[in-house]
Amino acid sequence: MHSNQMMLFLSVEMKLKTPKYLQSGDSIAIVAPAGILKDKEELIHQAKQLAEQWGLKVIIGKHVFNQHHHFAGSDQERTSDFQAALDNPNIKAIWAARGGYGSVRIIDRLDFKVFKQSPKWIIGYSDITALHSHVSNLSVESIHAIMGTSMFFDAEEAAKSKETLRKVLFGEELHYEIPSSAYNITGNAKGQLVGGNLSILASMLGSESQLDTKNKILFIEEIGEYKYAIDRMLQSLKRAGYFQHLQGLVIGDISNIKVNTTKWGSSIERLILDATSDYNFPIVFGFPAGHEPDNRALILGRTVELNVTKTVSKVFFE
Repeated sequence: MHSNQMMLFLSVEMKLKTPKYLQSGDSIAIVAPAGILKDKEELIHQAKQLAEQWGLKVIIGKHVFNQHHHFAGSDQERTSDFQAALDNPNIKAIWAARGGYGSVRIIDRLDFKVFKQSPKWIIGYSDITALHSHVSNLSVESIHAIMGTSMFFDAEEAAKSKETLRKVLFGEELHYEIPSSAYNITGNAKGQLVGGNLSILASMLGSESQLDTKNKILFIEEIGEYKYAIDRMLQSLKRAGYFQHLQGLVIGDISNIKVNTTKWGSSIERLILDATSDYNFPIVFGFPAGHEPDNRALILGRTVELNVTKTVSKVFFE
């Protein structure tokens, strides 16, 4: 079989299910699968108002504002809210209230039987990467985008974050063009977009939620880590084969890098280029997605075309 035919076969064979796009009057659930929402009631109210402005009905999980040590309620309570949203046929999307840490503690408690039969959008970023990775392996697309507590960002700075999430939910065309970084590796690529938070991706290694990156485009973002820790995680992904058959790499925000007493000695861009130097695929730096106000929505599992030149980098979703 000709190589182009083989790639076409793989693309068709591995296509993920797209949940139904939302329409005015549909219901969306806000649940908290991870970190505690102490003193965050007003932010969740603002998120509810935003969804209502889009014509949606909003159901807030029963235990969202519960507090159990680090978490928004016990594992059982958080599981209960998420399971109820998965199984309720009237709920068309599940929007995470916040990330933090805790989603991994409920993944194996959840029953995705109804979800697999009738997929719905799961929305969030950061710790929600654990859920994105898991549903990707269930062959369902999901949305890497702002969460309820993202409402604390300046409204003007976060305007594109909100608008791109709305576009994805309602099935409007999505594509991005950003200025190219001098560190970019130019080229063209096509493949399903997968990924999310680097720490969470590394923590999924060895589990049934570990991603398969063969012939895909990987997106990563991170916050609050030392450079040596970022390198360690990238080396772990490398040893697990994440880069071996990768088609392209999109680097989002790498924010609030901690300063170690022993200096790393190079930029974060050079660190990433060194970690991937054994491979040949285009790399985009500075994509506006991650833990910053400008956090553009991405459809994980959707086939994208990547076009990286010295001046402009383009990401087109099919």
